[in-house]
Amino acid sequence: MFEIRRLDPQQYRQQTRKSTLIVALVFGVLAMSLSAIAVALFGSAQDSNFRWNLGGVLLGLAISVALVRNVFWTQPWMASAAYGWQLKRSLMKITNAMHQVEAGVRTGSPAAMKLLRFYHLGLAEMHRLDGNPQALNDLGGQVDQHRQAMLEMGLSIDQYQFDPAWLESLQQGTRGPSA
Repeated sequence: MFEIRRLDPQQYRQQTRKSTLIVALVFGVLAMSLSAIAVALFGSAQDSNFRWNLGGVLLGLAISVALVRNVFWTQPWMASAAYGWQLKRSLMKITNAMHQVEAGVRTGSPAAMKLLRFYHLGLAEMHRLDGNPQALNDLGGQVDQHRQAMLEMGLSIDQYQFDPAWLESLQQGTRGPSA
């Protein structure tokens, strides 16, 4: 379950720039070092060493990905970037099923109503953290209309948590009995 937290946008952007720089430097050092080692061990002065350079870069990329997933992800300096990634990932899951969410909203499904509210709140938070408050105006009155519909149904508008089970139940309900 993912939960939207109110982070300071300026601190969020500062921390994500720092973590991006660290990861980029680690990748750069690994890629250059492994390329140089591969050329030194396997290359020749007469032939092109492109494949050894490319192999070193690809190996550096693979090691960098493994380091990010297994070591860096849990580090305090990576927390803001991890949070931003999780927020965007949660929003993308809903976006990928938006036609089902909107169909559920039209039929008054509480799970769909909660999902769309979380989506609106998540978008607002993402745009706030990214320093792009104008992007929310593109939704127009849709956010307010949905909020009002939830209040009329007696549903809580404080949907700061994303439960993937809501999405799964909505998707299973739209597939019908043959799925």
